[in-house]
Amino acid sequence: MTEACRILTPAEQKISDIMERSEQAMMAAIYKAVEDATRQSAEELRSIGAQDEPPAYDYFAATAQQQLFLSLCGADAETLEGGNPELAAQIINNYQNISDHYWRKKG
Repeated sequence: MTEACRILTPAEQKISDIMERSEQAMMAAIYKAVEDATRQSAEELRSIGAQDEPPAYDYFAATAQQQLFLSLCGADAETLEGGNPELAAQIINNYQNISDHYWRKKG
């Protein structure tokens, strides 16, 4: 037996469209912020003659992910204290499920 997706009412479709546009704009802003931080740090390090490689895009993406994770868990971004460990475990489990479902070799 296959499960059919229900058809949205016009009002529900409008809400869905608004949410989708908002999510796309938010993600574009996040990606741009990570790119800007990567470029800015490279430029500033070059301007002071630093010999070290500037942080990679992934460094800033991971920083953003960590800060959002802490926010979702209710933890303090500076001290990492005060978060909800049960919620943190649920979020981590969700990421593990994504990894297992999409990227782990079936075998």
